[in-house]
Amino acid sequence: MPTVSRVEPVDEDIGDHIEDMIRDLGQDNFQQAHAPLYEKIESDSKKPLYSGCTSFTRLFAVLALVNLKERFGWSDKSFTELLELLKKMFPKENTLLKNHYEVKKILCPGGMEYQKIHACPNDCILYKNQFAEMHKCPICGVSRYKVKDDKFSDDASKNNSLPTKVCWYLPIIPRFKRLFANRHDAKKLTWHVDDRKGDGLLRHPANSPQWKTIDRLYRYFGNEPRNLRLGLASGGMNSFGNLSTNHRSWPILLMIYNLPPWLCIKQKYIILCMMIAGPRQSGNDRVDV
Repeated sequence: MPTVSRVEPVDEDIGDHIEDMIRDLGQDNFQQAHAPLYEKIESDSKKPLYSGCTSFTRLFAVLALVNLKERFGWSDKSFTELLELLKKMFPKENTLLKNHYEVKKILCPGGMEYQKIHACPNDCILYKNQFAEMHKCPICGVSRYKVKDDKFSDDASKNNSLPTKVCWYLPIIPRFKRLFANRHDAKKLTWHVDDRKGDGLLRHPANSPQWKTIDRLYRYFGNEPRNLRLGLASGGMNSFGNLSTNHRSWPILLMIYNLPPWLCIKQKYIILCMMIAGPRQSGNDRVDV
């Protein structure tokens, strides 16, 4: 007998979540800094999918479809073809978006900003703060920029060349603010004090000697349960799925240990804060000259 896998339905409370998202954006500096984008998001949250539709707004439909795309790993191309088919199936004057590119345009305003920081190709420094205006690494002497033949050049400059290596940084403070702005997440972030069992067993990082040492050494920090304790992890991955290439991307991930142990490693609460991409594998204290 063939087995039938159970498919979880789309969250019916997503409409309430949309209202929370709009309210959270309004509480942030986003509304003042990006007023036209904020108004567009708010407008799409009220615009019906088609005339007479009371179940779905434009934003509701987009979020529901994107949620399915991420859960089942659909490619961007297949998602675009699905949108094209649905647009033909719905009444002629529907407001559904036509392709994945338009979906990203409507959702990106609510996302987090990112920064591109130039880096030494040998992982010595990041070109920021006191190194921001340098054209060579002060440690290994390799040029910050490259020329068209992919060789490092002392004559290359930021006006005519690409950086040899770039670190993508996603600021974490705005995302922490979003967590605390949601009342459900804010309550979970104090679980390690409010609901953790204190029976002497190692059930959570808060029971560990390292956690207690931090509380003892930094009492001001430890006395506030809302202060976040983070774990950092990294690892190389082949972005192109080709084992014959040496190109690796290195994501830097943060886990929030304030949360219950069954939530610490959930994808929803793992924060990607940095992405290091380059033609070679990263290493510790490695200088190639």
